[in-house]
Amino acid sequence: MIDLTVEMAQLWAALRPASPVHAPAPQVIQFVAATRGEGTSTVAREFARFAAARAQRPVWLVETDLTAGVQYQAINEAAQVYGPLGRQTAASPDGSCFFTVQPPALAPDGRPWPAARYLVAHPVAHPMGGPGFWVTRFRREALRPGQSVQLLPTGEYWNALRRHAELIVIDSPSADHSAAGRTLAPLVDTTVLVMAADCRDPAAAAQLKSALIEAGGRCAGVMLNRAEPADVGRRTRGA
Repeated sequence: MIDLTVEMAQLWAALRPASPVHAPAPQVIQFVAATRGEGTSTVAREFARFAAARAQRPVWLVETDLTAGVQYQAINEAAQVYGPLGRQTAASPDGSCFFTVQPPALAPDGRPWPAARYLVAHPVAHPMGGPGFWVTRFRREALRPGQSVQLLPTGEYWNALRRHAELIVIDSPSADHSAAGRTLAPLVDTTVLVMAADCRDPAAAAQLKSALIEAGGRCAGVMLNRAEPADVGRRTRGA
């Protein structure tokens, strides 16, 4: 089992420098890798867990690989590590959303079903305490045959969520699987590239970094992930 506490502490210090005068400004941080299997979801989840015990305001973990549901499932299956999940609630503070569902379903009154209704959030009772830790879940069961989901290249949802959180951690699918990372790059404060310690194609990460910058984003650097897939959900050390 690999303990990433040291790496998370270093990342926290680099991304969230302490302010002696003012409370930290809300920040949206995206985690993404060039290829599948680099461990992006593990790193994003561990960073959110680490941050939740130290932030002054709530921390949100948002998964943009919507139909995967990795984050909700991992936390639910390892409640002894992350804390038990609470009852679901709306994940949008104002009805905005970062994706669209097409073709839209119709509500009983004939109006289009709002995309925000497909996204819920669960509070996580963090073992180390803290002001709040939330994880989102896409309601795949609400999709109807023939519907598809697409991310929106607008910052309305992220800006709305900033008013309710100190830190928003985005777990994006790998660039070889989805264009989500590039779409979100100009909308977030910074992007952290994740690369497995045994990565055999470091050039792919460099190419992704260039693509994100070209799209108008900012890259904080590369997070070298030492965790193995078998480590997911089995950590008991650190916070």
